[in-house]
Amino acid sequence: MRVLIVEDDDKTASYLMRGLTESGIIADHAGDGELGLVLASEPIYDVLIVDRLLPKMDGLALVTALRAQGNAVPILMLSALANPMDRVEGLRAGCDDYLAKPYAFGELLARVQAIARRRDGRSDATTLTVDALSLNLEQRVAIREGKTIPLQLREFLLLQTLMRNANAVVTRTMLLESGWDYAFEPRGNIIDMHIHRIRRKIDQGFAYPLLHTVAGAGYCLGIAPGA
Repeated sequence: MRVLIVEDDDKTASYLMRGLTESGIIADHAGDGELGLVLASEPIYDVLIVDRLLPKMDGLALVTALRAQGNAVPILMLSALANPMDRVEGLRAGCDDYLAKPYAFGELLARVQAIARRRDGRSDATTLTVDALSLNLEQRVAIREGKTIPLQLREFLLLQTLMRNANAVVTRTMLLESGWDYAFEPRGNIIDMHIHRIRRKIDQGFAYPLLHTVAGAGYCLGIAPGA
């Protein structure tokens, strides 16, 4: 999952980014509403976390502009304005949820996961399954044919993207976007190195491979023709 935080308070943004990253979520940050609108217009985010009181463009205006564009990305609004009318204004503007400050990070994380599930039309998004391989999104472990496969954070993020796009080509750019934030500068064949480790963990010792290289395009997770 990739989340954009639109928050002008650097301390709050840093706290959110650290918590989300520790939860296995890639997080980007915009410090004002105008930059938030530009970044949120890119189709790479699963959820937006938007502060209501922002410089240059406030949160309500940002949400209204996105919805006017036809952008249906789930949005959780954060605000110190917490009376019922404030909540109503946020929801009418197009937010999917509204959380008053101060808040507990655990509640924020649960709400982010909930609105992401609703977008995907899934009532239970804790496990992804492709053939005999499953990925537990809460425990960050894979299981194939009863064997538990521990994953490092980047391996988990990349495998999650591959499984969400099962039987389709996933490009290296898509994998970079799912595993690292904008500040990261890719070096050498870092994607290939991580894919090699994932392949060793989920395919080695099993009857047939699930992770395939698509020459000149990227990678695909699924059963190869004739397998």
